[in-house]
Parts: sequence; structure tokens; C-alpha cells
Amino acid sequence: MTQAPSNDFYEILGVERSASQEDIRRAFRRLAMEHHPDRNPDPDAEATFKRIAAAYEVLSDAEKRAKYDRYGNTAEFAANAGFEGFDFGGFGDIFDAFFGGRRAAGPVRGGDLRLELELEFTDAIFGAEREVRASRLEHCSICGGSGAEPGTQRVPCAACDGAGEVRRVQRNVFGRFVNVAPCEACEGEGTTIQHPCNGCGGIGREQRNRRLKVKIPAGVDHGAQMRLSGEGDAGLRGGPAGNLYVDLRVKQHDIFQRDGDDLVLPLNLNVAQAALGGDIEIPLIDGAEESVEVPPGTQHGHIFRLRGKGVPHLRGRGRGDLRVQVGLRVPAKLTEEQRALFEQLGELLDNDQPGQNRDGVFSRIKGAFSA
Repeated sequence: MTQAPSNDFYEILGVERSASQEDIRRAFRRLAMEHHPDRNPDPDAEATFKRIAAAYEVLSDAEKRAKYDRYGNTAEFAANAGFEGFDFGGFGDIFDAFFGGRRAAGPVRGGDLRLELELEFTDAIFGAEREVRASRLEHCSICGGSGAEPGTQRVPCAACDGAGEVRRVQRNVFGRFVNVAPCEACEGEGTTIQHPCNGCGGIGREQRNRRLKVKIPAGVDHGAQMRLSGEGDAGLRGGPAGNLYVDLRVKQHDIFQRDGDDLVLPLNLNVAQAALGGDIEIPLIDGAEESVEVPPGTQHGHIFRLRGKGVPHLRGRGRGDLRVQVGLRVPAKLTEEQRALFEQLGELLDNDQPGQNRDGVFSRIKGAFSA
């Protein structure tokens, strides 16, 4: 059975009742750093932090601590202090107040962009250099990104006196708390523009079309993504530019297929070629040809593997293989001569008598189909 958390302020901070103010401060600082929801992903971290903050608000104040020590526990302390109930909430801003407020505004990284680039099959195999068009936000050519008309300057914000943040005082049963938030008038920058740039209207950025060269490495595949660092939208307030991501789309080839770093080439043979065998010239992806020896009696589905004739390895040396896959091509229509030869061959295969010249019939079939 899970034990309920303690309501005793000293136990919450893990200090003795005789602890000095410095001991209490150190304990709170350590626990606040550990349990603040911005730092601790535990779903119970927020509730724990509020309890720690409540304990610190009482024990860090000499008068409140004396009253708490007099009543002995949280419930009696709240009741005798005139409170209807004790609430551990409402301490979300104490972390910033304790450790020092920080300006929300600062350098902002530019947005990322994405586009698609279609490649020919061979470009993906051997690599290429292509030009792309990208529309992106760049610093204004007139004001250089400041947003102010040339010859003028940004001035300190009147709402926050240039601090970029405003402090709002909140009061609850335990005292006075300060909430620090970015200034809405200047959006946390601390300065405002009295004379906006005529080129960008005070935004500091403008949309431009650019032509960029993309170097495609050998061996990329369909669906691969390339990152061009710093080629996205320009940043704000001195922030870095975003990235441009290029999604590659590779066209299919007329005869070659790709399987990882291997290429697959279908090789259709007629029955005579498969039965007799022989040397057959096949195309390679680079446009050259290579002779493949097909042994007699080659069956449908047989694969010839040509080492190193495939796709270059994208992250390493060497290349994949070329797999030549045999397919048996059976004619859909026959001439009278072809039908007669097949009938003669069929009789010879059925009888399978020694000395009968089946190879001669195969040769005539081969000649009849290649004529």
C-alpha cells in the first residue's frame, strides 16, 4: 500500500526543526531543481514541486515559521491563521522567482523547409548534381533584418522599460509572489520599432526564391532524404537559419529493378534457348554489355549473379550485384512450321529413345523462332 506524502513542512524539505534559514534555502534549491516539472518528466513532479514550494514559503519567513512551529502541523496552522483550507497549488512561478527571472525572448532558429526532387533511375545509381528552386524567408535586403527603416533605430519598449519582461505581483494566503512573463507590447524583445521598414513592413524578413545546387551521392534510393544545413528560413534576433530537407523520388527503369544495393534484370528465354544453352549478351546499367553463359537445361527462375555490377554502396566501398533472373518465354501463337517442329519434339521426348536427334530438333526450333 502506497504511503501518503507527508504534510509536515520540515519533512517535505528534509530538514530538522532546528534548521537554519540557509539550510532551508539549500534544501529548497536542491529539491526544486530535482522536481520542477520543466526538468522532471515524472507525472507527479508538479504536485511534489508545489508541496516543496508551499513548505519553503512558510519556513523561509520568520513570522510564518514561528506560527507554524506554534501550531505544530499544517492543518492547525492553516485553521488558526484564518484560512478555510490549505492549498498546495498556486506556486508555478516560484521557481523563476527563486532562481531569477529570465527573458523569454532571444535568438529564434528559422523554420525548416521541405521539397521533393525527382531523379532518373541512373542518377540515383551513379550520383548527379541537380538544381532546385526554394522559396524561403531571408533577412530583408533594405533593413538587414532589423525591421526598422534605414537611418532609424529600434527604441526601448515603454511598457517594460527595455527589459523584455513584465512582473506581475500575485498574493495568496502565504504571501506575495512575482510572476515574470514576456512583455506583450514588444513580444519579449525589449525594443519596439517607431519607423517600420518600407521593404518588409517591420517584420525583418522577406520571401525570396532561390536556386540551389544539390549534389546527389551515388547509391541513394527512392524515399531517401537529404539535408541542406542552413538553407531554410532565416532566424530571428540573430538566430540561425533552418534547414532544407530534400525528399528524393526515383523513377522506375524500363528493364532494371532495384533490391537494396542489388539490381535485378529479367532474362526471358524461349524453350529452345533454355534447353540448348549458349552465350547471351545482357545489358548493364552503365550501358555496356556482358556475356552470360547459359548452361543447357536452364530452368525457369534460375538466377545468374554478376558480382559488383549493381548499385554503389552509399556508405562504404564497393557495389552490390546484378541478379539475372531467367524467365521461360512460351509462344502464345505458332506458325505451321513451329507447330510441326514442336510436335516432332514432343514425340521424341515421349519416346526418349537413344540415338534420336533431339538436339537437332531443338536447333531447328531455335532457328524457327529466331528467323
